[in-house]
Amino acid sequence: MSEKLLVRRAAVLGAGVMGAQIAAHLTNAGIDTVLFDLPAKEGDPNGVVTRAIANLAKLSPAPLADRSLAEAIVPANYDTGLELLGDCDLIIEAIAERMDWKQDLYRRIAPFVPEHAVLASNTSGLGINALADVLPEELRHRYCGVHFFNPPRYMHLAELIPAAATDQAVLQGLETFLTTTLGKGVVYARDTPNFIGNRIGVFSILATAHHTAESGLGFDEVDALTGPLIGRPKSATYRTADVVGLDTMAHVIKTMADTLPGDPWHAHFRSPKWLEALVAKGALGQKTGAGVFRKVGKDILVLDTEKQDYRPADRKAADEVVDILRTRDPAEKFAKLRASEHPQARFLWAVFRDLFHYSAYHLADIAETARDVDLAIRWGYGWSLGPFETWQAAGWRQVAGWITEDIAAGKAMSDAPLPAWVLDGRDGVHGPDGSYSPTRDARVPRSDLPVYARQRFPDPLLGESFAEGETLFENDGVRLWTDGDGVGVVSFKTKMHTVSDQVLDGVQEAVGIAERDLRALVIWQPKEPFSAGADLAGALGLLQAGKVDAFEAMVANFQATSQRIKYALVPVVAAVRGMALGGGCEFQMHAARTVAGLESYIGLVEAGVGLLPAGGGLKELAVRAARAAGPGGDVFAELKTAFETVAMGKVSKSAIEARELGLLRAGDPVVLHPHELLHIARRQALALAETGYRPPLPARAIPVAGDVGIATFKMMLVNMLEGRFVSPHDYEIATRIATVLCGGEVDRGATVDEEWLLRLEREHFVALAQMPKTQERIAHMLKTGKPLRN
Repeated sequence: MSEKLLVRRAAVLGAGVMGAQIAAHLTNAGIDTVLFDLPAKEGDPNGVVTRAIANLAKLSPAPLADRSLAEAIVPANYDTGLELLGDCDLIIEAIAERMDWKQDLYRRIAPFVPEHAVLASNTSGLGINALADVLPEELRHRYCGVHFFNPPRYMHLAELIPAAATDQAVLQGLETFLTTTLGKGVVYARDTPNFIGNRIGVFSILATAHHTAESGLGFDEVDALTGPLIGRPKSATYRTADVVGLDTMAHVIKTMADTLPGDPWHAHFRSPKWLEALVAKGALGQKTGAGVFRKVGKDILVLDTEKQDYRPADRKAADEVVDILRTRDPAEKFAKLRASEHPQARFLWAVFRDLFHYSAYHLADIAETARDVDLAIRWGYGWSLGPFETWQAAGWRQVAGWITEDIAAGKAMSDAPLPAWVLDGRDGVHGPDGSYSPTRDARVPRSDLPVYARQRFPDPLLGESFAEGETLFENDGVRLWTDGDGVGVVSFKTKMHTVSDQVLDGVQEAVGIAERDLRALVIWQPKEPFSAGADLAGALGLLQAGKVDAFEAMVANFQATSQRIKYALVPVVAAVRGMALGGGCEFQMHAARTVAGLESYIGLVEAGVGLLPAGGGLKELAVRAARAAGPGGDVFAELKTAFETVAMGKVSKSAIEARELGLLRAGDPVVLHPHELLHIARRQALALAETGYRPPLPARAIPVAGDVGIATFKMMLVNMLEGRFVSPHDYEIATRIATVLCGGEVDRGATVDEEWLLRLEREHFVALAQMPKTQERIAHMLKTGKPLRN
């Protein structure tokens, strides 16, 4: 059994961009965090840190899940605050990448580090054992490297790098903490320069740069080839370099050159001339407004190395190469790439060949298994498949033969031979029994650390599958299954998990089966999003065909489904991550509880397409406002946030912000690891069932803000209309939203029931839907994916 790492308080040393963001993410996870830096030269000694905390609110994407969390971070400095380390259970050092500075700091803090605390360095590539040399003996077994990828809130990868003296129990405790508390995917890296992610990832960028020059392709052309077409992020290669910072890029390349003199690829570890020139003139990428790419007005320009100037970025992937890359069978695709004479195809084959060659050659030095490499690259660089998975999918033996031929012909970037294990007749490195480890010369299964039992469906590698349980019911819209634990799991089968007629009927059927045969029900999707909302295309079709009755029946069925969720005789728990928009948001609002991943983007966005929420969302907000106001209280005051949220179509930037917007309840748990969401939702559902769950009693006397509330909202809206902040159609939509939220034209303080509010939702929804301007908005959204302001 591993030792549990109990973290009541943590410290981060270094309030630079990375240190401040690590402190922010610890705070997102509910950990009391102290952030340290040097004392300010004048004024408040904690001024350096105070400014860094204030700066967190300006960064995009936002490091904090809610701006108010900034107040929870405790500022401190090394001169007057080191006693604060005495209360800390975890100390993460994140100062600049200089061995001497880090070691000086370790000498300084060592007397203050409590005897149980874990000390970790967030270094991106310095030697962990070398850093540990200056630590007192009693601290060495509690020291290791932990490398967060930037930005730490959003990047799933954390590399754990043991030093020679690190205790196994300390590592397992830290791995568990990083996984379940901070929501990270952990891989173990050996203590080698740049560890796994940056060693392979930066080599891939260097190989791409080398072959860009060799092939004479443009940077824009290469980005068109090395993005989504090959399963990588839209920022591809050179746009990624601009975002990371060309100075950072040059620094990492120099680190490889300085620290890996014996690497057979060492001759290629140097910044290309164009990169040196850009850095020299201060064109460092996105942060300076120019790098490989430059934006001028609305135009994107790209550096042309021949002209030594910028030109329009208009070179694309060639049609014949796009056709090759769209080949379904990976083995056929790679055979076509290698056989093609097209410069773009030859470029891609060369980049893949050298990446495979480098990864295989260095696997034994940098990682225990091929799994660690593939997951590090997927989680750290956003690739859909890691290098070994890509190679295996393309036909291991065939590709290994081609690489061997190219090495012999002098075409590869290095003449180093492939390791013997690559050519031993194997078909790959991953399988159901685990992933290959060169040091053990065997396949090694996934970790059996107890924390991983919380992941019913971990991120699968090629060759792995995690069977979903027994199917209890299925139609074209949903599938209901169970593992035999008394909890049914219902998942949507539609694109973007939109809510169609089949989904509505399927959810109602699933609730009925759960009431009859199960103890609880969870609504969960295997992949994001939770739900992009109602099926707009189907709705628009009915309206354009003049089938208003059928349209109204669909809305009534939507409301009936929400009410079925709310009043089910077993607890229904919504497990939300990614987008939960419109109807998706309304479903989770009606659940007995929502368990939300931190990265949940929740909102009632119907106003953007000229409609209002009519799946019971406005009704629920009115009920919640009445409950919050209490007997005789001011319902209107409680409605203000709700009105603004819905009328402006606000979407939360995190689950924590969704609570602030009133779209989640205060007691709805927030989960940081996306693959633990289902586990926690099922446990919550069973806990509710264990305590004798009963649905809420129907709300039959809901006090509303009435005509006075509507008039007050209208006054605010008239000012916005006259100031041209909203269009007349926006005014129309917002007025109707206000009318439903306030319970219609009744006296202030009058009481209504849920049916009354649902009828108001339906009437105003159907009226808006028949307006030409709304239909224009819906059609525009379906065509472009963007809202129309008309």
